[in-house]
Amino acid sequence: MSGEVKAPSTLPAFLSLFTSTGTLICCALPALLVSIGAGAVMAGLIEAVPQITWLGKNKELVFSIAAGMIAVAGAWQWHARSLPCPVDPAQARACTRARRISWIVWWISVGAFVIGAFFAFFAAGLLA
Repeated sequence: MSGEVKAPSTLPAFLSLFTSTGTLICCALPALLVSIGAGAVMAGLIEAVPQITWLGKNKELVFSIAAGMIAVAGAWQWHARSLPCPVDPAQARACTRARRISWIVWWISVGAFVIGAFFAFFAAGLLA
């Protein structure tokens, strides 16, 4: 076994961040651009990246995948919290730091998901 510290709990957290960012792109970004009067910027963005419209049309799927990934990452984080870290002090510090970073990334993912959900499902009714 090598002396390298491996932090398996960071991968699910970063995957949850990736998927929750999709919720911001599909729903919060268009609402923000249109609300600040940058509709032309949004039109140019859609012309450059037409997949954004697919994300918006399939927001239920996007949010389902993101919620599932956040749930899996949270469960993995919860499980990994009690796993042992290496005995070596430097490796133990690296292990503890990786766990802390994973929780921070996971909470950022949750925040991005909530913001995206607000704009996708609730703000449209409030702004109408």
